[in-house]
Amino acid sequence: MTAPSTRTRVRRVPNRADYSRSTIDAILDEALIAHLGFAIDGQPYVIPTLHARAGDVVYVHGSSASRAIRGLTGGLSACLTVTLLDGLVLARSAFHHSMNYRSVVVLGEARPVEGPGERLRALEAFTERLVPGRWDEVRPPTPQELKGTRVLAFDLGEASAKVRTGPPVDDDEDYERDVWAGVIPLALTAGPPAPDPKLTPGIEPSAAVRSWGR
Repeated sequence: MTAPSTRTRVRRVPNRADYSRSTIDAILDEALIAHLGFAIDGQPYVIPTLHARAGDVVYVHGSSASRAIRGLTGGLSACLTVTLLDGLVLARSAFHHSMNYRSVVVLGEARPVEGPGERLRALEAFTERLVPGRWDEVRPPTPQELKGTRVLAFDLGEASAKVRTGPPVDDDEDYERDVWAGVIPLALTAGPPAPDPKLTPGIEPSAAVRSWGR
């Protein structure tokens, strides 16, 4: 259990809060994209980014020339969020329509990953997040590519999850209305792999690619 800080304690619908590391880790691991919020010179930004969790940290990465990455490297406070949509919740009133979701908020300052060993492990984690087993199939980063890539780590010490599940909750008098109510489930699915037009003839998708699923 991660004890909530005053900043991560869920105050709106607190019964949906979950501070357990198992829940937080599972949501972070399933989500394919995170959004990173921060402010530079009073201007707020929110950018989508690939993330990868390894133990007690979440890694993000970007170009060493990126203004955002440079700012975060300099100790800016940041907020990293992920959200998984599990269903559209259709109620009997417009007011009570909702969504079933699982979300995580991580607050803190980024730690620049300077050691070459940890940096390479983080880049491997990014690749494995996309397709498990892919790292061993492809060319590893070159020294020049490593030089141009900055990796940042966020500690999970200040994090919380919020989860909604189940059917709609209507006002008592609305349950007699003749209108359908319930949940439309949502899920991320993959289509068949589409080959690169420049792919050498005869090369087929590996087992790792063919077996991709969420």
